[in-house]
Amino acid sequence: MIQDKLDTGYLVETPEAIELSARLAGPVPRVLAYAMDFTIRTIVLLVIGLTFAFWGNTGIAVILLISFFIEWLYPVVFEVLRNGQTPGKKALGLAVVNDDLTPVTWSTSLVRNLLRAADFLPVGYAFGLVCMISNSRFQRLGDLAAGSLVIYRQAADKRAADLPDVPSQTPPLILNLEDQVAFTGFAQRHKQLSESRKEELATILEPLTQKSGGAAVRYVQGVGAWLLGRRQ
Repeated sequence: MIQDKLDTGYLVETPEAIELSARLAGPVPRVLAYAMDFTIRTIVLLVIGLTFAFWGNTGIAVILLISFFIEWLYPVVFEVLRNGQTPGKKALGLAVVNDDLTPVTWSTSLVRNLLRAADFLPVGYAFGLVCMISNSRFQRLGDLAAGSLVIYRQAADKRAADLPDVPSQTPPLILNLEDQVAFTGFAQRHKQLSESRKEELATILEPLTQKSGGAAVRYVQGVGAWLLGRRQ
């Protein structure tokens, strides 16, 4: 049991028999990220409140309406449109993803954030905190219902920065381990190989990719980037 708590690694296998890994974020960084987001929301609401404070009943209605949208849509919009990261999560190097490590979707984000009301009970997110501590994946009730996780994104971002700037490509078929190593190695060595050498190597796979020359290089690099976790 203790080992499970200390081991924050998370591993999933895709239908293509590819293993993806991530490091789960525990309660402490998640609470700190929430505190930062809460502070940002509070400052924005204070500014809006002061702006509309002298508009009478119309101002109060505007303040309540904007407060509602900021409270409920702030995390959803940032999580879906900013790679799973609210400003607080980005500052802490965290990100929300689906439990198969794919990017979080609108439906997943909406469910996990709507259930924050239940996680808040009886006060101060006590139920959500107890749920996270008692769960080996550090999921609160909203995460369990939505099928989401909060992971560290720093390592993936650093690794992605070393990859060629090409769109990721889904592998054309199920690849065995040796093939996966070949694709990822080609993508990771893009700075070490000359353009002519890259085209020579990538064109070898023309019967599989139906591409040659520069197009083959970009395609093979894209598959390598996909295998290394890039999904955009």
